[in-house]
Amino acid sequence: MKQLTILVLSLLAFSATAQNKKKQDQQAIKDMCGCYTVSFNFAETFSPNAEYSFYDNYKTGALEYVLPVEDSKDKIVLQHLLVISDTMIIKHWRQDWLYENTDLYEYEKNSTWKYTSLSSKQVAGQWTQKVYQVDDSPRYEGSATWVHYDGRHYWENTADAPLPRRDRTKRSDYNVMARTNRQEITDYGWVHEQDNDKIQRADDGETLIAQEKGWNTYTKVEEAKCQAAKTWWATNQVYWADVRVVWDELFAEKKDISIKMKVDDKILYQRLFGLEKEMMSEDIYNSELAKTKIREVIQMHLKSNQLLSSL
Repeated sequence: MKQLTILVLSLLAFSATAQNKKKQDQQAIKDMCGCYTVSFNFAETFSPNAEYSFYDNYKTGALEYVLPVEDSKDKIVLQHLLVISDTMIIKHWRQDWLYENTDLYEYEKNSTWKYTSLSSKQVAGQWTQKVYQVDDSPRYEGSATWVHYDGRHYWENTADAPLPRRDRTKRSDYNVMARTNRQEITDYGWVHEQDNDKIQRADDGETLIAQEKGWNTYTKVEEAKCQAAKTWWATNQVYWADVRVVWDELFAEKKDISIKMKVDDKILYQRLFGLEKEMMSEDIYNSELAKTKIREVIQMHLKSNQLLSSL
C-alpha cells in the first residue's frame, strides 16, 4: 500500500511539473506578440569551396506587428504584419505552434514538401513550429522542446526550407536552405538567430555551397506605432481565415505537396492578394464564395495530384 501511495504521489508530481512546463512554453510563445522594430542581418561565413565568392552581407529593417490569431490548449497561431505606412500594411509570414504534433510537411526541394508522420513518443513535451509564407503556403516546420533555464527561454530546431526571398530571384547555385532556428525571448523582445546551410540537392545527393549566420532582433516599441496594422487586420482577417481553411483542407490529406509558385507569369501570392482586394471590396463579404475562389487559385498552382474539395 505504501509503495502504491508513493507511486501515485510521484505521478501527480510529474503531471504538475509537466503542466507548469507547458504553461511556461505557452507564455514564451505568446511573448513574441506585440509591436516591434525588426532588424534583419545575414552574413555568409564559410564555404568548402576555396574559390567561392561570398555574397555581400544583407541588412534591412521593418516595423512589424505580431498578433495571436488562435490561442487554444494545444495550438497558438501568430500572424506577422509589416507596417509600411498608416495606409499600407502587408501580410507577412505566419508561425503556428502545435503541442505534441505528429504530422509534419518537410521540405525536399523544388517547391515540394514530403508528408512525415512522427510517433507520439518522438514529440512528447515538444512544440512544432510550422512557418508559412505570405500567402499561407507551407515554408518549413520542425518539432523541438522549449527550454527554460537560468532565466533564459528559447526553442531551437533544424529544418529544411526553400530559398529565402533575399536569394530567391538572385541565386541558382543552391536550392535548399537547412535552417537551424533559435527563437529566444529577451528583456527587450526576442531574437531569431539562424545558422543556415545553403545546399544544392539532387536526386543522387547534395553539396554544401555555403553557410551563413542570421541575427534578427525584435525590439518592442509602443503599441500605438502598430495601430494601422490592428485596424487593417480587424477588417481583412475574415479573408485570411478562409485562406487558412482551404490550405488546411489540403494539409489534412496527409500527402506530399508540390506547388508551382508561378503560373502564366503570376506568382501564387499575387493571385491570393489580388483576390483579397476583390473580395474585400464587396459591400458584404461572402465567405463561401471566397473559399470557392481561393480553392480555384490554389488548385491552379498545385503540381501534385490532389483535388481540393468543392471543385
